[in-house]
Amino acid sequence: MSTQQDKIKELVERRAAARLGGGQKRIDAQHQKGKLTARERLDLLLDEGSFEEFDMFVQHHCTNFGMDRSRYDGDGVVTGMGTIDGRLVYVFAQDFTVNGGSMSETMAQKICKVMDMAVRNGAPFIGINDSGGARIQEGINSLAGYGEIFERNILASGVIPQISGIFGPCAGGAVYSPALTDFTVMIKDTSYMFLTGPSVVKTVTGEVVTQEELGGAGVHATKSGVAHFAAENEEEGLETIKALLSFLPSNNREQAPFAETSDPAGRVCDNLNEIIPDNPTKPYDMYQVIGSIVDDGAFLEVHQSWAKNIIVGFAHMNGRSTGIVANQPKVLAGVLDINSSRKAARFVRFCDAFNIPLVTLVDVPGFLCGTQQEYGGIISHGVKLLYAYGEATVPKVTVTLRKSYGGAHITMGCKQLRGDINYAWPSANIAVMGAEGAVEILYSKEIQAIEDPVEQARMTEEKKSEYNDLFCNPYNAARYGFIDDIIEPRNTRFRIIRALEQLAGKKQTNPWKKHDNQPL
Repeated sequence: MSTQQDKIKELVERRAAARLGGGQKRIDAQHQKGKLTARERLDLLLDEGSFEEFDMFVQHHCTNFGMDRSRYDGDGVVTGMGTIDGRLVYVFAQDFTVNGGSMSETMAQKICKVMDMAVRNGAPFIGINDSGGARIQEGINSLAGYGEIFERNILASGVIPQISGIFGPCAGGAVYSPALTDFTVMIKDTSYMFLTGPSVVKTVTGEVVTQEELGGAGVHATKSGVAHFAAENEEEGLETIKALLSFLPSNNREQAPFAETSDPAGRVCDNLNEIIPDNPTKPYDMYQVIGSIVDDGAFLEVHQSWAKNIIVGFAHMNGRSTGIVANQPKVLAGVLDINSSRKAARFVRFCDAFNIPLVTLVDVPGFLCGTQQEYGGIISHGVKLLYAYGEATVPKVTVTLRKSYGGAHITMGCKQLRGDINYAWPSANIAVMGAEGAVEILYSKEIQAIEDPVEQARMTEEKKSEYNDLFCNPYNAARYGFIDDIIEPRNTRFRIIRALEQLAGKKQTNPWKKHDNQPL
């Protein structure tokens, strides 16, 4: 009969074996690929000594195809809770050393348990994915497991922040859970996401493509927009997750943590008085504006390499977590197109769901025209951003720097979409369109009737000047109350901060509905 000491020794030995996952040989193979193990990742992610593991001794129940001879404690995923900067989070990390991290019924049950805990206790949920996909030997049971996870992703959306790290393969059904979460972090060269791999693609379409070309971090960070962040290595990826969490509340009933700063709220930004070029078609860099007005110039950009004609990300304004949305005149003149509309709409809706106020910096000439955009559905995609701003009830402060024309003006957080405080710089042009296009429409017959080219050019310039005086300035919009104030650019930081402080207690609700029917 075993003594108490024997039982304790058995526990210690089983814990040690479980922590080795699939064994030292497979751990070494993981390291040779430039990848950390599941437990090493959690050690770097969580505060030291804070991890509390659940279900360490769970094993799968499958007996098909000899699986009864391949059982490991933990069954290929490490789950539990811990803290990041002292804040409670729930986590899972798939262990590729055990059956390639493949999804089994019991693995799904472990993941679902911590997801339920995260929602119940109002804490962020972080998943580190490194899996070969569904465990084929389990058939429909592994697929059912994915479905259970997806349903929880859906119900947790907008309730707690959900962050996915893709730190290895993620294929087939495995990709849908990260796509349902709020943010996805991929690792360059060692992670990939796709529905079907290169061999299937070749069989079905004849296309020859590598894993990296099909679904690597570079592809999803620059072409598809599936990845919000692409890190150089796993350590950077984990630091990105921690940095992202510092801007987010733990759940939708709380406010984001306040960040102490020594950057004065009243600091003036003299460089902004000179940043707008005299030539209205000449670009400038919106990053300079953002860096000038946010606390300590610190800005965590989301989707940095995708749809670069719009910029979205997080910053602090006098310690308050803030979502920044800004047109980028250096890329496509800051025009709105399909991808930039999707990118910004998703970001605006996230901020609204989690009580993060929005600051919008506007310099937009309109929506991109042409058959490619129209055939791609620019109308239904563009209206996603309009819808997101109109639906949002968080504090919304909009500053128009230069151009704000047509439907794009309405879309970018205007007063009619319940913008709370709308400022404009003296350089702002707010109109249906620019003077050149307007004159061509309004006076084309008169101008074409003039035979003398010199006189024709003189009249064109005269009409442009008239149009500019009437419409292409902020005072016309201010006359109707659509702009609350015209501000000196150097005072932009102070005016935004004061507006956000004024709006800190804002209470606004939308009409009751089961859910909306946002254009998708």
